[in-house]
Parts: sequence; C-alpha cells; structure tokens
Amino acid sequence: MSDEADAGHDDPEDATDAAADADGGSASAESTERDGDDAIATALADEVAQYDDALAKEVAALEREAVESAERVEELESSLRRTKADFQNYKKRAKKRQEQEKARATESLVTRLTEVRDNLVRALDQDEDADIRPGVESTLETFDRVLADENVDVIDPEPGQEVDPERHEVMMRVDSEHPDGTIADVYKQGYEMAEKVIEAAQVTVSDGQ
Repeated sequence: MSDEADAGHDDPEDATDAAADADGGSASAESTERDGDDAIATALADEVAQYDDALAKEVAALEREAVESAERVEELESSLRRTKADFQNYKKRAKKRQEQEKARATESLVTRLTEVRDNLVRALDQDEDADIRPGVESTLETFDRVLADENVDVIDPEPGQEVDPERHEVMMRVDSEHPDGTIADVYKQGYEMAEKVIEAAQVTVSDGQ
C-alpha cells in the first residue's frame, strides 16, 4: 500500500527537472527565433545596401549621360550657330562679288562712254563758231544725263582749288595767278562712279607766279 501511494505521487525533484527542461527548451526556441530574425534583418539590410549601391551607380550613370547629352547639345548648337554665320558670310560675299562684277561691267561701259564724251568736249573747244556746236552741246548734255543715271559724276575742279591726289592727276606746273600749289587749269576732266575714281582729272598746278 505504501508503494502504491508512492507511485501515485510525483517526485518533487522530477517535477523541478521537468520544469527546468521546459524553460530551457523555451529559451532555446526564443534564441533560435531571435537568431532567425537577426539573420533576416541582416539579409534585408544587405539587400537594401546592394539596392542602394546599384541605384546610386545608376543615378551616377544617368547624371553622366545627362552631362554628356548637355555637352553634345551645346556642341550641336554651337555648330549650328557657326554654320548659320558661315552661310550669312557666304551670302554677303556672294552679294558683294555680284555687285563688284556688275560694277566692273558698268565701269567698262562707262569708260567707253566717257571716251566719246571727251571727244565731244574737244570738239566744242576747237569749233567755237562752228554750226555743229548746238548739236554737239545737245549730245553732250544727253551723255551727261546717261552718265548721271549710272551714278557717274564728272570731276571738274575749279582753278585755285586744292589738289586732291586721289581725284586729280598733276600734268605740269605753270605760271599762274592762283596760289602756289593749287589747280591752275583743267587739262582733261575726270570721272568717278559711286565715289570710286575711274579716271582722275588731269590738271596743271600753279607756281604762284
């Protein structure tokens, strides 16, 4: 009977050991769970760090690409500006060349006309009393109008006027009542077209005596 009673009651030491085993198992489980959480957190942190690094590299690459694109755009814009400037300069040169060629053609024609005019002037000087004088004068006036229409002016300085080396060709020095070094007389009239001298007036210069 005593053995049966003993069998019906647990040993307090066994109960304590069992409780200790239970607590140990629980602590071990909690430790394992914490370790698992730490591992997950570490893995997530590593993954986030890798993502951040990759993202930073991608952003840096995009920034470099943006800078390169901006530089390329600037180069293209600069090239476009140069091309426009070159084209404008070409148009100006072409227009100027065209005007020069036109001016040369006109100048050649004017030169031939002035030769005829010079002959008319000489005819008037030599035949002061001739019957042809009115006709010659009329023809000369017509010539002058034609030359004026072509922007041609006659260079016909007055005696006593200062010599202009660009418009007057000195033929000789002569005794004259006019001041020394000034024009004494016009030997042959000159011509200028659009402010360009195509033939200087031939003049004599006074010695002032």
